[in-house]
Amino acid sequence: MSMALFTIVAMLASFAICGIPFGVLVAKAHGVDVRKEGSGNIGMTNVARTVGGGAAALTFVLDVFKGTFCVLIARLLVAHLYCGGDWTLTAPQQPLGWIASCVWAACVFGHVFSPYLGFHGGKGISVGLGAGLGLCWPVALLALAVFLIVAVPSRYVSLGSICAAIALPTWAFVFEFTSAAMVPTIVVGALVIWCHRANIERLRTGTENKFTLHKHG
Repeated sequence: MSMALFTIVAMLASFAICGIPFGVLVAKAHGVDVRKEGSGNIGMTNVARTVGGGAAALTFVLDVFKGTFCVLIARLLVAHLYCGGDWTLTAPQQPLGWIASCVWAACVFGHVFSPYLGFHGGKGISVGLGAGLGLCWPVALLALAVFLIVAVPSRYVSLGSICAAIALPTWAFVFEFTSAAMVPTIVVGALVIWCHRANIERLRTGTENKFTLHKHG
């Protein structure tokens, strides 16, 4: 199989896997249609607001896992098929790292445009973190650190997410991603910001909701 065909197949498979709306499934198990409650978003934040902390934590873990799984499997296959088993050659700093970076982008797009929800979905933060951990864990953790530094004191999850998305290409540059691997990174950052366009407007007008947990009863 040519590398181009492999990349297309891997991206389509990752799009399908990461389109699985775990937030909807977890909330449904608690008798809540998360798409009709709170902000209507299927991600961890809205699950926390409408169902509770335990459900939100499970949603986060599952969304992170599906991203990590797809990228790691793609890297293992690239190493086996095209690198003589050398895992290091699949890193985004290496010539074939662009394949894993494209898979990372496909993971985020699958979550944001879930094929199981009429091409609607979440905002790509948790799955982006998970896929990023599979691609280059230092960059993913540094982006997470930016998120926490902003979101924890302000309690604006959206603001932390936007800042992390802005910081993402910078960290990728610092860690010397190749030009080909940088392109999907920039696309992912831009997509996350685009997904938060309504939040940006509410932040501008001072009407954005701060993070809260649903209290049963």
